[in-house]
Amino acid sequence: MKIISVLDQKIGSDRLAVIAGPCVIEEWDVISEIVKTMKKITSDLGLSYIFKASFDKANRTSVKSFRGPGIDKGLKILMRVKEEFNVPVISDIHEVSQIDKAKEILDIIQIPAFLSRQTDKSAYSSRDDRKTGQC
Repeated sequence: MKIISVLDQKIGSDRLAVIAGPCVIEEWDVISEIVKTMKKITSDLGLSYIFKASFDKANRTSVKSFRGPGIDKGLKILMRVKEEFNVPVISDIHEVSQIDKAKEILDIIQIPAFLSRQTDKSAYSSRDDRKTGQC
């Protein structure tokens, strides 16, 4: 099995990695509480923890649903998670134009399954050492 290093976490090692967070990035107080709680639980259980949340959920069933704070504010929040809690962060991108900004902050870039067949995005996002996941 291939082991991938993400900050101080080893994915694919004997230690289970939990990737968890809210579906979409919310206000800092909510995010902070989630990360604190998850970091404690995973630490107590001897598990690795990687924070995941989306800055834009473009696949909502209603145009009135909250989609997230957008890329700029969302990436600032994800950077704060990394700095204050020392955990790796994952988010998803939907457009090629988001990749350069996202790769400056994210430890892993997720390409949602419904977008993974867009060859240009997959090829461009995998051009450097950044980990890219399709799920």
